[in-house]
Amino acid sequence: MRFKYGMLAPLLTLFAVAVGFPLCYALYLSVTDYELTDRGTPDIVGVANFSDALDNSAFWDAFATTAIYVVVAVSLELVLGFAVALALYRQRWAKDLARAIVLAPMFITPIAVGLIFRFLLNDQIGAVPALLHAVGAGYDFFGPGRALLTLAFIDVWQWTPFMVLLILAGLESMPKQPLEAARVDGAGPVYQLRRVLIPMLAPVLTVAVLLRGLDALRVFEYVYATTRGGPGTETETLQYFMYLEGIQFFRLAAASAMAFIVLVLVLAVIVVAFRTMERSKAR
Repeated sequence: MRFKYGMLAPLLTLFAVAVGFPLCYALYLSVTDYELTDRGTPDIVGVANFSDALDNSAFWDAFATTAIYVVVAVSLELVLGFAVALALYRQRWAKDLARAIVLAPMFITPIAVGLIFRFLLNDQIGAVPALLHAVGAGYDFFGPGRALLTLAFIDVWQWTPFMVLLILAGLESMPKQPLEAARVDGAGPVYQLRRVLIPMLAPVLTVAVLLRGLDALRVFEYVYATTRGGPGTETETLQYFMYLEGIQFFRLAAASAMAFIVLVLVLAVIVVAFRTMERSKAR
């Protein structure tokens, strides 16, 4: 027993220093009136920052913007990832090369991806708008009503490979007998997909959507590199809004309170998702 806990001690210590201390310090800041420009000891204000955040319409607007972004991006990634994973699973030649090419975008730094698309899609100097203008078409990718969808597209381009990776792993670890039995019984491709493949992959798909949804919720780099929250506040996501609140406007205590509200909401989603999975397994 001592040996087991002794082996865990370095990891637990590292976790406490790297995660526990910042989390506890942020919790402390969230109940104070601390600002980055303050030099003295901050005063304790209790839950005032939390109530102010809950009453802040701009915070909920950023929450709604982030929710739309997550739903659009993750939905497209799930559909495209499933289709690509199925194609790679059935591929019989150059499998390793094709998989390496498909997974490549996932290994680029998000801030670099944001900068790449900022220059590719810029209405003044971008290569894509120039090609559209050359054929008599025009589209402002970062204009009103379009910027958020463009950011979702950037997310889809970079993170669909992650969905492909998880779903492909699920396909390759799946038993072959049910599909073979369905083929022998004369089931068509659509029936096999709806009645056999998707139900068997349901746990993998749930985990994939959950992981990508939680990661997409943290979107910051694309916004910072491209729109800076514009036009207006159309692409002001939660992470960018808290960055503005805490760093640009120096209200670090208010930003910490907002971060903990988001943390509680995310934990609630995770608990609901895992309980749903357990219930489906029990059936």
